[in-house]
Amino acid sequence: MSNFQDILNSRRTVYHFTNQEIKDSDLEIAFEAASNAPCHKQTHPWNYYVIGKKTRESLLPTVILLAEDKHKKNGEIEEKYAARAVSKILDVPVIIAVTTKMSPNDSFREEEDYAATVCSLHNLVLSLWDLGIGSQWSTGAITRHTSTYDILKINPDNERIIGFLKIGYPKDIPTKEKKKVFEIRRYLP
Repeated sequence: MSNFQDILNSRRTVYHFTNQEIKDSDLEIAFEAASNAPCHKQTHPWNYYVIGKKTRESLLPTVILLAEDKHKKNGEIEEKYAARAVSKILDVPVIIAVTTKMSPNDSFREEEDYAATVCSLHNLVLSLWDLGIGSQWSTGAITRHTSTYDILKINPDNERIIGFLKIGYPKDIPTKEKKKVFEIRRYLP
């Protein structure tokens, strides 16, 4: 099996990261891989916003509000839920908002562009994995909240946030049981 096949088959979502810094040069390698993803009609509908510390801190009121809404019990939120939500934003080495282009007058184009953006995102994830860097694609409520668009200065009429990509060196790599090939593949006559 080639090294590339090993990368494809060994990649797992990573939830816990070390504090080791990610080099900008490694991110640039991954962004180049993302840029070379296939896209119908060469629309290149994806954008990547690397979210710095100051911007992450600006997101915290929304993060806490969303955690409160989700975990409110008897009118109060348990502190651990707010702390966990804050940690998911502040304690990750790199967070990238991933967007796809909107085409409100062409639903087929929008679907094609979303698919292309996911291909680009996957190229980025696989490139990082090859460098020993793990990731988690998160589509939580923070990625859909209007204040997130405002804070990141993303116009929702032009772009849709399809998730935050959390990146770092893995503390541990989860083992997951995947479906067997015969469960997903069908040969038709």
